[in-house]
Amino acid sequence: MSDKKLQHPKVVVLGAGSLFFGRQAIWQMVMSPYLNTGTLTLVDTDEDRLNKLLRLARMVVEEEGVALAIEGSTDRREVLAGSDFVVLSFAKNTVKYRGIDCEISEKYGIRMCSGDTIGPGGIFRAMRELPVIMECIDDIRELCPEAWVINYINPSSVHGMAISRYAPDLKSFALCDGLHMPHVKENYLRRTSVLAAGDAYTEDMDNRFDFRIAGVNHFTWLLKAEFDGQDVAPQIAESLRMAAETGTDGGDQGAKAIGNDAIGYELYTIFGYIPTCVAHTKEYVSYWQGLGRTPDAIAPLSIWETEERYKRHDEMWEQIEDFISGARPISEYRTTFKPDHATDIIENMVGNLGKHYYINTQNNGAVTNMNDDAFLELCCEVTLDGVKPLPVGEMPRGIRGMQELVLDTHELTAEAVVEGSFEKLRRAMLTDPLVNSIADADLIIKELLERERDVIPARWYR
Repeated sequence: MSDKKLQHPKVVVLGAGSLFFGRQAIWQMVMSPYLNTGTLTLVDTDEDRLNKLLRLARMVVEEEGVALAIEGSTDRREVLAGSDFVVLSFAKNTVKYRGIDCEISEKYGIRMCSGDTIGPGGIFRAMRELPVIMECIDDIRELCPEAWVINYINPSSVHGMAISRYAPDLKSFALCDGLHMPHVKENYLRRTSVLAAGDAYTEDMDNRFDFRIAGVNHFTWLLKAEFDGQDVAPQIAESLRMAAETGTDGGDQGAKAIGNDAIGYELYTIFGYIPTCVAHTKEYVSYWQGLGRTPDAIAPLSIWETEERYKRHDEMWEQIEDFISGARPISEYRTTFKPDHATDIIENMVGNLGKHYYINTQNNGAVTNMNDDAFLELCCEVTLDGVKPLPVGEMPRGIRGMQELVLDTHELTAEAVVEGSFEKLRRAMLTDPLVNSIADADLIIKELLERERDVIPARWYR
């Protein structure tokens, strides 16, 4: 823990219209006694969406009777001064462009169910988002250099690496909400005989559960799961096997959810460890790309569904508009949402609460057989003094080799985008574990540059 505390924190959200973050950020900033005497500043270039979020935030503040100040702007430079935390959570027309990434990749035999961290989709999402991120970094350096910068934009590792490497003077880390503590830890224990259905998860249980996850973001693995010294990982794996036999694949989550229990269990049988983010991890390996000559028991990956994503986003905006119009009572906001990963961590830092969270940051010895500068998702102490990864142990062979390949792909992607290097862009594409043809890789780059010309910096076309 730290001796530092903030009395009235100012949190700036760049990309407030991000539906997977903006609504929950409002919830946490209002409900937290550590945050609700500060300022929440919402920034979005879409003025209509910004005004809806601002109105919603002010309605929630009034309903709960707290002192949280609400600010907003379409120009980040107007509001960055005095910030304690700047959360990066934007993506321009991400559904459209991820759809294009996945469409072109499928044309050349690469199947992506998400397309935002690995494969051509991950590389080209960084091509779109990272230049804007670095422009934001320049403004933060000038206007609020003491602020914590929290990247919440995929590919989280690529962007986190870039900020860490090219802006080492700033305090920063990167996030993904897939390993939100303590919920992820509780959920795994509920897959064992230790915690029966309906039983409460207690602090005592939490202390007795030695639970260690590590790896590159979206490619993390459960490396240790011991309760009172007993290995419960086999029980967790067995629950995956049973779910694969009895569950309904996919549900309303689409391609990212199809086959996850079966794939998670299959990867466990191969490597002896459980993947913790199968919805993405299955995209990091080539086994379900449909390239084998022998049919596999598990079908090749389904492709990202653009139209279904549009519908989900529309439904989220309808929910916001219902709150604003009064069709849904604003009093229900408290029970509709819950803590968000980023604002949960900010609350922990501001209140000096001593909780641990999964952060994407430099390894610094946590995984003993990987480099200190390896950018990994690790359980950390997170205070106003800094981020300190907790010990993990060794990364198992096989998994470690794949981690290093993904790290190299991510590093090359960050360098290519920031430096504007076509040579490194091509190298990143040909290092990527999903790419298996030089000629195809060159055509993928050519076609994606052409299809996404309106959002990729002009220097790539000179």
